[in-house]
Amino acid sequence: MKRQTAPWVRKAEADREGALDLAARTPPLWDLVCFHCQQAAEKYLKALLQELGAAVPRTHDLFDVVDLLLPHDATLLSIRRGASSLTKYAVEHRYPQKQATTRQMEAALRNAGRVRAELRARLGLRP
Repeated sequence: MKRQTAPWVRKAEADREGALDLAARTPPLWDLVCFHCQQAAEKYLKALLQELGAAVPRTHDLFDVVDLLLPHDATLLSIRRGASSLTKYAVEHRYPQKQATTRQMEAALRNAGRVRAELRARLGLRP
């Protein structure tokens, strides 16, 4: 893994740990869990872009970020839908008008976990 990629991975793991810690609270902090899941997935996707030497965009739209990776690895199409579903948690659920549910939190954790597993494998990292 390139030296410039490692900070992306560290930040992604910090967001993942934050999400897991917040999910374990009673009651869970649903919105924050979803936000950190989105952030973790975004940073893993951008880590792979960095590793590939591609431009890393300043966007939270994970559909767009996955699309930038598809020319390099078409098998990432399998995570596009799940990754894209996390996009709304980057901004939308950070304001009072929206509140995540337990079901949404669980789905966010699953989708972020899938993105993490796929990207760590491509980066040559242990699961």
